Amino acid sequence: MGPSSTPDLSPVPSSLPLATVAVVGLGTMGTGIAEVLARAGREVIGIDTDETALRRARTALEASTARAVRRERMTERERQDALSRFRAFGDVAAARDADLVIEVVPEDYDLKREVFAALDAVVRPDTILATGTNALSVTRLAADSLRPERVLGLHFFNPAPAMRLVEVVSSVLTAPAAVAAVTALARELGKDPIAVGDRPGFVADGLLFGYLNQAAAMYEAKYATREDIDAAMRLGCGLPMGPLALLDLIGVDTARTVLEAMYAASRDRLHAPAPILGQLAEAGLTGRKAGRGFYTYQAPGSATVVPDERTPVAAGAGQPGGKPAGRAVRSVGVAGSGTMASGIAEVFAKAGFTVVLAARSLEKAERAKARIAASLGRSVDKGRLTAAARDAALAAITPAGSLDAFADVDLAVEAVAEDLAVKQELFGTLDKVCKPGAVLATTTSSLPVVACARATSRPQDVIGMHFFNPAPAMKLVEVVRTVLTGDAAHAAVREVCAAVRKHPVDCGDRAGFIVNALLFPYLNNAVKMVQEHYASPDDIDAAMKLGGGYPMGPFELLDVVGLDVSLAIEKVLHAEFRDPGLAPAPLLEHLVAAGCLGRKTGRGFREYARR
Repeated sequence: MGPSSTPDLSPVPSSLPLATVAVVGLGTMGTGIAEVLARAGREVIGIDTDETALRRARTALEASTARAVRRERMTERERQDALSRFRAFGDVAAARDADLVIEVVPEDYDLKREVFAALDAVVRPDTILATGTNALSVTRLAADSLRPERVLGLHFFNPAPAMRLVEVVSSVLTAPAAVAAVTALARELGKDPIAVGDRPGFVADGLLFGYLNQAAAMYEAKYATREDIDAAMRLGCGLPMGPLALLDLIGVDTARTVLEAMYAASRDRLHAPAPILGQLAEAGLTGRKAGRGFYTYQAPGSATVVPDERTPVAAGAGQPGGKPAGRAVRSVGVAGSGTMASGIAEVFAKAGFTVVLAARSLEKAERAKARIAASLGRSVDKGRLTAAARDAALAAITPAGSLDAFADVDLAVEAVAEDLAVKQELFGTLDKVCKPGAVLATTTSSLPVVACARATSRPQDVIGMHFFNPAPAMKLVEVVRTVLTGDAAHAAVREVCAAVRKHPVDCGDRAGFIVNALLFPYLNNAVKMVQEHYASPDDIDAAMKLGGGYPMGPFELLDVVGLDVSLAIEKVLHAEFRDPGLAPAPLLEHLVAAGCLGRKTGRGFREYARR
């Protein structure tokens, strides 16, 4: 079908095959999209004004498909057919016969508008024009086009051949049939499309970049090292990459552009780019592509991090040089009888420490030890632990019905209810019963550690040890030092973490520490998206798992954590930082008020079968 002299504004048939697709902009993303299309049987017209980019795209396609053949994911005949379906050109006029054009040029509105204007002059009136932007206004691009009803957003994720998520973005001007056509194409490509409205960042990046921005601000404030921030989020949340390493991968300049667009739309201070992003971008330190960003890399484009002046002497293992050695810790007291207390006691016992497990009564302490025995038994059944090691660990645990049993412990760890008054009373008791020089640790995840320290006469010996649940499995421990904590207590806890094979990260005594301070604003923003009817919990969960590599979507995680627990942490963060953007979403408050607390009550953002 050739060009028509008059615009054809009839609806696009829902069965439109979109057999020929032009991709404008053959950088990493454009080349990846071209590969996906060519391997799915589409005729692909690759367009870039840079001859070097054209050559790189062809080379990348040849290399990628050759790897696929070696891995037996396609045959050599299929490879040759796919390569034959890709043609490269240096002018947008080559898109004249395309059924769909996907623009993937850099995130600059004027540049994208020029591309769309050029396309308007050459493509058929029924051709669908898609922008790959994740930050700029699809509506604005559509309004400036001669065919606004044919313009939409088609946001792939990098690397396009591997990532399953595609966000299909409609403006108020987009024809539903055009949306249906590209959605059907995305499914045929083996992708999982979700329909979203036109707002900066859409779903996945709208949540992701706010989190990344908070991490950059945390690092800029010298609250924690880049290594500790990244390790905390990888080990504490199971994320594939830490936020600062991810910013380097995305590009610091790109992140700044996305955040500027988000802030312009939301006026939420949490979206205002952290100044360090601008400073790095202006200095040309844009991440991996430049060879340096938050980290330093072996060469521009390399993924290999090399030491620089900011690299800790002994990051993540033991006490950094130049600091005093910690006090010797051989015996540990664990106060509490719940899941966390039992898990922590198991961790120490398996590592060879003598453990006193104290609860409000001897009966409760014995029940907690029984749970530990069951947990160790499961490890034996799975071949992760020998029967002899299980027996030794159980023999190392002594249940007690009073904190008086902590008289000789070197380290006392409280893991009782998250109630400041309860913890302060307990620390007052520990102060009386524990020997001089014993380290007193709290496992709080949100309360001020210094308030526990002030309940004692030895605040220099009080520190935070925030284990993550389940303690036997999770490697992370946030080591929380107050303004009163002494060097010896801090060193002792770092050494103990190494002895129990946990990864310690240092942070200061402020609400949320590292993980919760970054995690819960992200969860709160997801609730706001649902509250504003922008997307459903199912679509948001899918977006973060498929587009961000998260092990759980935000609503799955909220229901597991408990909406009441999540609300309490949000309130603590809001009270400490006084940022309006941290105020708990009203929808979260309403669900908690209604008793919908997540899995534990059978209903939260989803309903669950009662056990």
